[in-house]
Amino acid sequence: MAEHTSRRLDLVEPVNLNKFRKAKARAEKEQRAQENRVKHGRTKAERARDKLQAKQQQDAVDQSKRDD
Repeated sequence: MAEHTSRRLDLVEPVNLNKFRKAKARAEKEQRAQENRVKHGRTKAERARDKLQAKQQQDAVDQSKRDD
């Protein structure tokens, strides 16, 4: 009888497997997003630089147009 009660004390609290599934799904989604950022993404500074260069080029074209 003593063994039966000690085994009963060794039980752990039940866990909610949905929490673990959701955490795993979030981690996988974040990993996939990180891979896509590396593969396809550009930094904010790179986008700003390209936008500035495009604006400068457009301004240069506009300045060289002839008014008839």
